Amino acid sequence: MAYGLARRQLRPKVPLRPGEGDTHGLTSLQGLAALSLDALSSVAYGPEAIVLALVVAGTGALTATLPITLAITFLLATLVVSYGQVIAVHPDGGGAYAVAKTDLGGTTSLLAAASLVVDYVLTVAVSLAAGADALASAFPSLGRDKLLVCLIGLALLAAVNLRGVAESARVLMLPTLLFIVLVLGVILVGLALRSHPVAVVGTDHPVHATEALGLLVILKAFSSGCSALTGVEAIANAVPTFRPPKVRRAQRTELMLGALLGVMLVGLAILIHRDHVAPRGGVTVLAQLTAGAYGTGWPYYLTNLVVTLVLGLAANTSFGGLPVLLSLLARDHRLPHLFGLRAERPVYRYGVVALALLAALLLLATDADTHRLLPLFAIGVFIGFTLSQVGLVRHWATLRPPRWRRRALINGTGALLTTLAGVILLFTKFLGGAWVVVLAVPLLMLLFARIQRYYTAVGQELGLGRVPEAPARHTGSLVIVPIGEVSKLARHALGAALALGDEVVAVAVHADPVRSRALEAAWQRWNPGVRLDIVNSPHHSLVQPIVDYVHRAAEGGRQVAVLIPEVEPRHRRYEILQNQRGLLLATVLRARTDVVVCLLPYRLKL
Repeated sequence: MAYGLARRQLRPKVPLRPGEGDTHGLTSLQGLAALSLDALSSVAYGPEAIVLALVVAGTGALTATLPITLAITFLLATLVVSYGQVIAVHPDGGGAYAVAKTDLGGTTSLLAAASLVVDYVLTVAVSLAAGADALASAFPSLGRDKLLVCLIGLALLAAVNLRGVAESARVLMLPTLLFIVLVLGVILVGLALRSHPVAVVGTDHPVHATEALGLLVILKAFSSGCSALTGVEAIANAVPTFRPPKVRRAQRTELMLGALLGVMLVGLAILIHRDHVAPRGGVTVLAQLTAGAYGTGWPYYLTNLVVTLVLGLAANTSFGGLPVLLSLLARDHRLPHLFGLRAERPVYRYGVVALALLAALLLLATDADTHRLLPLFAIGVFIGFTLSQVGLVRHWATLRPPRWRRRALINGTGALLTTLAGVILLFTKFLGGAWVVVLAVPLLMLLFARIQRYYTAVGQELGLGRVPEAPARHTGSLVIVPIGEVSKLARHALGAALALGDEVVAVAVHADPVRSRALEAAWQRWNPGVRLDIVNSPHHSLVQPIVDYVHRAAEGGRQVAVLIPEVEPRHRRYEILQNQRGLLLATVLRARTDVVVCLLPYRLKL
């Protein structure tokens, strides 16, 4: 993996370097749409999570919403600055994984990768489930089919991303813009034009204080509100998907995300503090703030529908980030190499499909129940946050570039805060389902390590990285051609075999002596210049007699190849009409012998 700091963009007169003409990558605005919806949409549940955590101490405790939000915003600013540095130091993407692998060692990088994989999958599931909940609130009849709605949304997102992340970004531009405008409108109208809420929605929800407003309640509220920070790392994980100059575009997108999210969180917290917003039945806190600013007319319904749409589309962040992360794991031999394959667009299609399947399984297992998913959410990303911060502290301390102490202080502060938030999240949500994450992360680490061990053993056996001996030259090689009868197919196969080996023999298997004699007579009339051996098979078996014949021919270490002709119809719908004995024979020969096995297609014109 090549690492380096961001370089200045080349002037137009200088020839483009390889890859700079890529038009399929993301611009900064497209990156904001494709990779930031997870973080931006969290304003729909982050502030509400703070309110729900504080209200156990009574409505008077809600005054702590604003200072807690300011603390979270400070953490957000620290993370944005830190991930800007991650992008510069690790332009190949990977985020916390790249930092941990370079600065903290192999085992720690496995922890980072496993936690990020878990978080990305949960992001898809939670976003779709929350979107389905919001949609069901507007249209109650859809409540019975929430799982189906989630699966349809998942299928649509996967299909769009299989066409390419740039195309998906264009699809997401309009809803992202509408969401930002409407939420900022709630804040601006509510603060500048309204001295009090113009409308109240929802039903009264009696609040009974069960705890005192102490340190533990405040820490719980802080850790719950930190769910609004999920997705901040996605841009750093997906730097390769940007257009050149990739680093500068990704850093600009990260700053845009941090500024927008910070303004939204603080603005909503000020409204909650001023209007004493408490939980009410049947509506969210954001819906109450929307009604307070816009009233209950069409802007209110438009805002809620856009929030619903954006919550569903927020899952797209994972489709932009996880496939890139999986490709990096594949490059490091910690996942199957097919995850590193890119399509022409370019798209890591196997990563997209894997994410869709894992999210679908999670939705099916939880019946798309948001309350069953939330206890698992955000723990993985805080592990990644902490590792990336600690890794960069070590990076600056090792290299000691100019102003390294200031940079290390920023990352060290972020590491302390994210560690505290992660521990509190795990402690408060362990029995509610966080134990699943505690179990899944080590299992994924074990999987990555076992795959890497396998690839290492394969590399040693193949002698990768070492100069091998000169290849042995075999004389008197034999090519065996299984045939059924004299035909153009036999002529095609024998012609190819004669070009491959020193000696060619045709082998036929028959159980009927009459058919055997007829084939032998036809062969003599044709006289192709190739010996024909007919193997008797009284049990009407085709595969085993040829396998035994090949074993005998290969005795003594002779180089043997088996060339199996196969009829290939012009149209795929006719393939089922052809016998599959050639494929079966090839499979058995590969499993039971060490000879070279070749399938030779004979393409029909029909």
